[in-house]
Amino acid sequence: MRSHLLNDTTTEHYRRSVTEGVERVAAKLAATDRPFTGVTVDDLAPRIDAIDLDRPLRDTTAVLDELEDVYLRDAVYFHHPRYLAHLNCPVVIPAVLGEAVLSAVNSSLDTWDQSAGGTLIERKLVDWTAARIGLGPAADGVFTSGGTQSNLQALLLAREETKTQDLAKLRVFASEVSHFSVQKSAKLLGLGPDAVVVVPVDHDKRMQTVALAHELERCAEAGLIPMAVVATAGTTDFGSIDPLPEIAGLCEQYGAWMHVDAAYGCGLLASLKYRHRIDGIERADSVTVDYHKSFFQPVSSSAVLVRDGATLRHATYHAEYLNPRRMVTERIPNQVDKSLQTTRRFDALKLWMTLRVMGADGIGALFDEVCDLAAEGWKLLAADPRFDVVVEPSLSTLVFRYVPAAVTGPDEIDRANLHARKALFASGDAVVASTKVSGRHYLKFTLLNPETTTADITAVLDLIAGHAEQYLGESLDRAC
Repeated sequence: MRSHLLNDTTTEHYRRSVTEGVERVAAKLAATDRPFTGVTVDDLAPRIDAIDLDRPLRDTTAVLDELEDVYLRDAVYFHHPRYLAHLNCPVVIPAVLGEAVLSAVNSSLDTWDQSAGGTLIERKLVDWTAARIGLGPAADGVFTSGGTQSNLQALLLAREETKTQDLAKLRVFASEVSHFSVQKSAKLLGLGPDAVVVVPVDHDKRMQTVALAHELERCAEAGLIPMAVVATAGTTDFGSIDPLPEIAGLCEQYGAWMHVDAAYGCGLLASLKYRHRIDGIERADSVTVDYHKSFFQPVSSSAVLVRDGATLRHATYHAEYLNPRRMVTERIPNQVDKSLQTTRRFDALKLWMTLRVMGADGIGALFDEVCDLAAEGWKLLAADPRFDVVVEPSLSTLVFRYVPAAVTGPDEIDRANLHARKALFASGDAVVASTKVSGRHYLKFTLLNPETTTADITAVLDLIAGHAEQYLGESLDRAC
């Protein structure tokens, strides 16, 4: 069994095995003609259940053959131009190379003595991102597993900065279309059930600052503490960007921590055309970025950045066996001093490789392409009488629903749209998402693939309309 350990004596085995795996995936990507096969849980589960994990195949080729059957053949392939559903981006090759390197070397980014240069690379990328945001010379941050963890850590810092022990008095303000991790974080941080104050949004799904000001004033009058305002730069459903300068002004007025959840919109930090859409982000106290959404990085690759690096002390704990206090005076850089995690992958390497090969402008150009595509898609939807589109996109998301020409009840239209999405997924021809707007079911394109074209959008819209019309026709037949 030692022959399977990666070390100086098994490098040829490593090379052959990884090459064989890469060739399998490359062949699969080259042959994939649709984003999904349409396999169902009932089809796939028995195949996986039948595998006896206590009886290994003992042969890499045989294992890859099995993997083809239970995973590769039926995986959802985000690289396909008609995958239009969630915030999953196709990935760039330099980042995949970085993934291969970091997995093999297996550095842990908690302490210097487990990572060496990895720690310095991560710190350099944190500084680079903070500079792109404009947080100032005292800024710092750390890589995280994703936006949910980044939001949690930011709100932890905000809670501690209030310097109160009466958690029942703390309030967090977020728009009605903010990410659910705000509510989850409040619960994890021990805040009360009424801690998150939901602020309404305007027609463009942006936080209403007049309503926010009203809620902050109510909070002050009630003797409560405005712990934080969470502004969103790229909501999950609509890609909407809250009015950051106005929110920053209100946070300063009421002494609230300003957190910007830019998990989606962080791609604008590299944009050549649309950076101005997140003006005001530089006034935040903390910012969430997900490179694995709009920097075309493999999952996971995220970070939380803070204006004042000293606030990261609220996540610091020392252990003699890992990061004793003396290391601080010895100026030994241990990233665990800033992180909620202990053992942590060197995910920063993926972004490092991407920047060193493509440059920030290369990433920004790709993100600009999908924003341009969304603008064209919005024009198509707005001009198509078959569809109702919600808002003009600020990023790369389109929310819409099929509306039949004949007078039809809203409940039946809901069912027709849900049916269209399910039928499309079952066919494997395209993958789209769904959400609710004002209690009604809508469909969603999240456009993150520069290879997607307006022709793809038009074709998928026609498929959606066809499935919806078929459902409505069958429904009418059943009623008769």
